Amino acid sequence: MEDIQMDTSSPTESSSEVNFNADEEKTQESRAAAGVCYCGKERNLNIVELLCATCARWVHESCVSYQLGKGKLLPFITNYVFVCKSCSASGLESFRKSQATISQMCHCAIANMQQTAAREGRRQIQFSKDKEIIPYIEQYWEAMTTMPRRLTQSWYSTVQRSLVKDVQTLFTYEEHSEHGSMYGLFHQDLRIIKPNYEGMSKSGALRLTDDGYTQAALSKNNRQKRKFPGTDSGPTGKKGRPSSDVAANVKLPPHGYPLEHPFNKDGYRYILAEPDPHAPFRQEFDESSDWAGKPIPGWLYRTLVPHSVLLALHDRAPQLKISEDRLAVTGERGYCMVRATHSVNRGCWYFEITIEEMPEGAATRLGWGREYGNLQAPLGYDKFGYSWRSRKGTKFTESHGKHYSEAYVEGDTLGFLIELPEETALDYLPNTFKDRPLVKFKSHLYYEDKDKITETLKNLHILQGSRIEFFKNGQSQGVAFEDIYAGSYFPAISIHKSATVSVNFGPAFKYPEVLGDRKAKGMHDRVEELITEQCLADTLYLTEHDGRLRLDNMGI
Repeated sequence: MEDIQMDTSSPTESSSEVNFNADEEKTQESRAAAGVCYCGKERNLNIVELLCATCARWVHESCVSYQLGKGKLLPFITNYVFVCKSCSASGLESFRKSQATISQMCHCAIANMQQTAAREGRRQIQFSKDKEIIPYIEQYWEAMTTMPRRLTQSWYSTVQRSLVKDVQTLFTYEEHSEHGSMYGLFHQDLRIIKPNYEGMSKSGALRLTDDGYTQAALSKNNRQKRKFPGTDSGPTGKKGRPSSDVAANVKLPPHGYPLEHPFNKDGYRYILAEPDPHAPFRQEFDESSDWAGKPIPGWLYRTLVPHSVLLALHDRAPQLKISEDRLAVTGERGYCMVRATHSVNRGCWYFEITIEEMPEGAATRLGWGREYGNLQAPLGYDKFGYSWRSRKGTKFTESHGKHYSEAYVEGDTLGFLIELPEETALDYLPNTFKDRPLVKFKSHLYYEDKDKITETLKNLHILQGSRIEFFKNGQSQGVAFEDIYAGSYFPAISIHKSATVSVNFGPAFKYPEVLGDRKAKGMHDRVEELITEQCLADTLYLTEHDGRLRLDNMGI
C-alpha cells in the first residue's frame, strides 16, 4: 500500500486556519461596516458564501461576477483568499483556493452534514468517522481542496489523527457502541466558520494595509517574469500542468471585463451577464443541486453595466491592441474598428481623442458609430457610422467622402460632439436580454443575441435636428453631419496600420469649454444614466412576466 504522508500540524492549520478567536472577531467587526452581500440579503448557510479579506463582507457565490462552477466549492470551506469587487483594484472579485489540510476537510465535512440535517428538520451534531465523515470527504474531495485525490486508503489514518489531535479545540468526541467513533464540532455556531486571514497574514500569505488585507506580493526570488495581456495561460501545478484549482484559472480583468471573451461576430453578439439578486426564485435556484448541466434561465441574470466608459474589449476587431487601462488603441494593417462600452441615444454628448502616434502611411477615421457597424471596415463604411479622416480632413458616411477640414496629425487633440433630439413617442430603455439564452465562456456567462441588421436597415429614419460636430484643439471645424439616422451611437475609432490614439471620456477634458458652449455632457455622465435605465428595464421585465417565471417551467 502506498505510504502517503500528510502534514496535519502546519502553522496555519486547525485552530489557526479555522479561526474562533474572539479578539480577532471583534477586529473584523470594527473594520468597515460590512457583512452584507451586494444583493442586500442576509447570509444563507445553505449555499457557498465567501468572506472578503479586506472588508469582512460575506458574498453569496451566486452574486460573484464570474462563474466559480457548480460543485467546485462547498459551504464552510476556509482554505481560500477572497477579495470582493468593492475592494479589488481590478473592479472584479479576486478568488484563490489553496490546498486544505485534512483537519480543515474534516471540519468542512461535519459542518455541511450538520447544516443538511438542520435543513431537513433533524438535529444531528455528531457523525461517524467511518460511515459519514470519510465517505463525505471521498465524495466532495475536489470541492474541498486543490490536493490531488488519493488513489489508496492510507489517508484514512490521517483523518483519525487529525480528529483526535484537535479534540476540545475544533472537534468533540464520543464513542458509540453501535456507530463507533463519533465526532462533532466544538463550536456549534456555523456562522462563525471562516478563513483565518489574520493567521495567514502572520505567515506571510497576506499583507495588511490601511485598507485591509490584500494578497501578499511575490518575494524577490519568486517574482515571475512580466506577462503581457493575453499571454497568461493561468496558474500551473507540478511539471507545468494547469492548476487543479479551477477557480484560480479565471482571468481577473482590469475594470471588470474578462480578458478572454467571445468577440462579437457576424450574426451574433455577446453581452456579459451577472447574477440578478432581484430575480424571483433566486434563492431557490442558488440552493438547488438539480440544475447542473442544464441551461440556466436567462431571467435569473442581468446585463452587466460597466461602471466607467472605456474601449470595449469584446466589441472590437481582434487585431486591434487595447492598452491595459482601456483608454488607448493601436492599429495593425488594414482598417478595423473598436467601439466604446457606452452609447447615447438622446441629448448632446462629447468626448476627446488625442493622436499619440501617426507613422508614415497610417491613418484614422474617428467619430460616432452604431452597434451594427462592420468592425473589419473603417468607420463610415456603411449607414451605421459617421467619421472624420486624418488624411485631408475628409468626412465619411456610407463610404462617401466629402472635404470637411484640414488634416489632423500626431499631437492634435480632437473633440467629437453629437446632438440627438429626443423623440417623445420612442421608448429609450435598453434591452434586458433576459429572454435570451446564456452561454458560458471561460467561466463567465453571456447572453447570446442575434444581429438584426436587415430589420434595422429597413427601419432607419432621419432624426430631424440631429447633428455631429468635430473640434480640433478646441476649435470647431463646423457641423460635419446634419439630420443623421436616429439610434444609439457609440464613440468609435477605426485605424489603418500602426497609428495609436488615446481617448478621454471625461470629466477632465483638455478643452472643457466646449461643454459649456454647446450645453453638452461628457460621456462619463452616461454611466449612471445607463445603470438606472438598465435597472428599470430589468424591473419592468420581471413585473410584466410575474407568475410566468418559474424554475419548474425550465425543467429544473
